[in-house]
Amino acid sequence: MDILYKTNAVLKPEDVQNVFRSSGIKRPVEDRDRIQRMIENATLTVSAWHDDKLIGLARAITDFAYCCYLSDLAVSKEYQRNGIGKQLIERVRSHLGEEVALLLLSAPTAMEYYPRLGFEKTEKAFLIPRTI
Repeated sequence: MDILYKTNAVLKPEDVQNVFRSSGIKRPVEDRDRIQRMIENATLTVSAWHDDKLIGLARAITDFAYCCYLSDLAVSKEYQRNGIGKQLIERVRSHLGEEVALLLLSAPTAMEYYPRLGFEKTEKAFLIPRTI
């Protein structure tokens, strides 16, 4: 299977909604305008494509100098377990360079996944959760 990876490609909100729905990630998929804002305000995206179909996405906010928050990592269900998520992370890290720390909030179901990609679990984080 040939997968094409793109950095900062133009993304359609409908395609992103479909990937989020299929992947099982909890995002406001029924709010197209909010998804559009999420795309527009990301400073870095790496997307995975099979033919012309968006099948995976890593979306991040970064200063490109010190830290990067990986806000989304999603792969459509039928493409999972093929190393696409790992490739998305590796391409984000490659684009950022070694001086930028990469951090994320994990869904409870993915707590075992991220250490396999090189992430270290930390107890030094704080969160003010969103209200909607």
